[in-house]
Amino acid sequence: MRFGGSTCRAIRRYFLVVIAITLVPLALVYVVRYDSIYRIKGYEASKFNDHFSDQSFRYPVMLLGKNKDLTVAATGSSRKKFYKYAKYVNESHVPVLPEESVHTLSPNDVERIEKRMERRRKLLQEKCSEFGLDVVGNDTWHKPNAWEFLVNKKYHIIWCNVFKAASSSWMFNFNVLAGYSPEFLQRTKEVFLNLARERYPRVSIEQLREAQNDSITFMIARHPFERLLSAYRDKLVFAIPHSYHDKLGRRIVRKYRSKNLDMNSPKYPTFPEFVRWLLDQIKHGNVQMDMHFVSSTMFCTPCVINFDVIMKFDTLDEDQMYLINKTGLTRVIAPEWRNAGKGKNTQELLQSFYSKLSPKELHGLYQYYKYDFELFNYSATSYFNLVQENGT
Repeated sequence: MRFGGSTCRAIRRYFLVVIAITLVPLALVYVVRYDSIYRIKGYEASKFNDHFSDQSFRYPVMLLGKNKDLTVAATGSSRKKFYKYAKYVNESHVPVLPEESVHTLSPNDVERIEKRMERRRKLLQEKCSEFGLDVVGNDTWHKPNAWEFLVNKKYHIIWCNVFKAASSSWMFNFNVLAGYSPEFLQRTKEVFLNLARERYPRVSIEQLREAQNDSITFMIARHPFERLLSAYRDKLVFAIPHSYHDKLGRRIVRKYRSKNLDMNSPKYPTFPEFVRWLLDQIKHGNVQMDMHFVSSTMFCTPCVINFDVIMKFDTLDEDQMYLINKTGLTRVIAPEWRNAGKGKNTQELLQSFYSKLSPKELHGLYQYYKYDFELFNYSATSYFNLVQENGT
């Protein structure tokens, strides 16, 4: 029996449709399971309130039909618990640091640092009021963002994880407090954030404020331009091959690199190319494009969520010891920095990158990070002087 040409084409189309229907969901499940939430282009989760009530998603999430459970696991929702790493967790036993690793502060140091914290809280309150950021609203600058907080009820400590501000160190600490052994954390290839989110479900603003009644809430501030350069170098210059940021870098190069540039130009985007991409994202309203580049003020909304301790990158050694002493965790976690090699920026390094920007580009960056500068008492004067001296 012979088939006509139209029949053969219909059969081929049928098989292609079947293959597509089979493979596309599998590919999407893979993306959701192994990529972070901010890497996915999808729909705002606020449209799906029946699944995620009272949550304010800061980054897009794609719900995958009957694969929704995997999406929930990837985003850390508390609706259903996924204990992939349960065998590595021992909640009843947190290892105690040896005596020689315990760091304490003198009473005079505690009093001195407490006054520092009081000044920071006072400045924050004044600036929040000055810019009208202490009034709750529906936009991303005024809506409390509990979504990014890690709440440890056992040890009464709450942290808003600002990426590229000692986040690796404190993600390690919070995983230890969650019951993961330091030995497991030292050898694992798993992403610390994924481990943490299995133990720290996302919370609503109501749940966060209830937990704050008997807890210490803290965040770590860093000079916005230092943090941005650190994120650029870590995520784009040193991007893992074939990772999300490696692919993002290639897209930036294709769109923003001049064809007249030397053939020996790097495969990753130069700093000016990256800044042009970032400013375009901001211009088009995509201000939550990547949690490593987003404003700390927008990320943690410190004007509408109370913070007891505001640590700063430039005084982190003392500030960490103060917080650890204040929370009574001196025998559990140590004030150390992890992943500090690429994160610490020398003044010469900062100058070499920012001197390549034009005054207009630097002004655009400042306008976006303005609240970070104002709320946490940072200055951009030396950077503006730099680009003016170079005449760029």
